[in-house]
Amino acid sequence: MSGGGRLIAVEGIDGSGKTTQAKRLAVSSGAELTHEPGSTMVGRSLRQLLLDPSTGLVDPMAEALLMCADRAQHVAEVLRPSLHAGRWVVSDRYAASTVAYQGYGRGIPLEDVMQLVDLATGGLSADLTVLIDVDPSVAATRASAVPDRLEQLDADFHQRVRQGYLDLAGSGAGRWAVIDGSGTIERVAEAVREVVESVLGPAPGAVP
Repeated sequence: MSGGGRLIAVEGIDGSGKTTQAKRLAVSSGAELTHEPGSTMVGRSLRQLLLDPSTGLVDPMAEALLMCADRAQHVAEVLRPSLHAGRWVVSDRYAASTVAYQGYGRGIPLEDVMQLVDLATGGLSADLTVLIDVDPSVAATRASAVPDRLEQLDADFHQRVRQGYLDLAGSGAGRWAVIDGSGTIERVAEAVREVVESVLGPAPGAVP
């Protein structure tokens, strides 16, 4: 992107600690923090549909389309303008989430999911995707008091999602970094910061 903007996606299964690490990375790097789904006005309505348990059963393809609708708006309204302005952006979830959750987790053919993701992003890829990896059994101990519609799914689903992330990271060459998320928040944050700096260099707004 023009102006030196960089996009860093922080990914992981629910309970991995990715949201905490995305926030810490944004602060330490002086980057703009955003998230999916729900970072835009359109996205907030979609997030309610997608995550509220009262929504009930949602067809997997409908779920994928809603996620990608949120992402298309996110790219157009938040990501592209910020990157073109030269800002670094940290996104709590991005394109890989749909492949992992709706592809590996829900069982939609990966080729179909990836086509949807390509349409939604318009070809905008993260410069680096940081996977905060934990076993689902560890993640379950960190579950929120009121789990959302996806967090309520069984352990097998979350294991498939984790494997999906690991497969994506394994084929992602230098655009992925896998961090063990089972350590302390501080230790994981330091590992994240180190890998970001090693791949992308110091952020313009980095805190010494």
